[in-house]
Amino acid sequence: MNSPVFKTTSGGTGGSGTGSKRASSGPFLRELQEGEYIFREGDLGTEMYIIHEGKIEILNKVGGKEMPLAILEKGDFFGEMSILEDMPRAATARALTPAKVVEINGSTFDEMLHDNPEVAVRMMRKLSRRLRETDDLLRGTTLYKNAATPLSREIPTPLVTSPAEGTEKLVHFTGMEFPLSTGPETTIGRKDPVTGIYPDVDLSPLDGQRSISRRHAKIYRRGGKFFLGEEIGTMNATFLNSVRLDTGVPAEIRAGDELRFGVVVLKFEP
Repeated sequence: MNSPVFKTTSGGTGGSGTGSKRASSGPFLRELQEGEYIFREGDLGTEMYIIHEGKIEILNKVGGKEMPLAILEKGDFFGEMSILEDMPRAATARALTPAKVVEINGSTFDEMLHDNPEVAVRMMRKLSRRLRETDDLLRGTTLYKNAATPLSREIPTPLVTSPAEGTEKLVHFTGMEFPLSTGPETTIGRKDPVTGIYPDVDLSPLDGQRSISRRHAKIYRRGGKFFLGEEIGTMNATFLNSVRLDTGVPAEIRAGDELRFGVVVLKFEP
């Protein structure tokens, strides 16, 4: 993410709210201690947050107890619904480790979306999934592991998915192999606890620099042929045999082709 100039502040241990007040209305970097609350369910809020360092856990009250919904890491965002809807917080956010978060208020929200299109796309995916899940619930069906778990407007419960593995695979020079799905499409990226969407091929173990977007690319199976396409909102480029792909324009891939996602290079083996 292209970071603006931040003003740094630190909130009180275990408190809620925004901590020390800032002189500027722009985004700033807030430092958090382990166990410190960023906000609690039901609080009024006008800010969202992007994690700069550390881990944040999102919790919901169930039966009077705070139950964990998700653990977010660097690059993940949370609290955006209070900006979009101007409604009370639907979940609680607490620092699981010492952390730093970028606080974004309404006046800098548009600028943030302009500078970080991947965040905007992930928000749309999150909202789209929530609409589908709500529709399923209204139709009397559920996609959850536990139907008694309430919907959270902050973090959706992940789908229970286990894509079947095909014989085709992506191979790293270290010997790690990533089988493709047997379906018509295989998503490639990193797990995304914000949206609850998990790719068929999770390259997180190879991407210490976090150069790969959460939903970076897709491989399409069309009969006996395969095509690689870059997803909308990807922050870093996708290359096929050292040639950069245009977003949304699939290119055919063949045995032995080199595919690069961010800084991670893999070979396609059908």
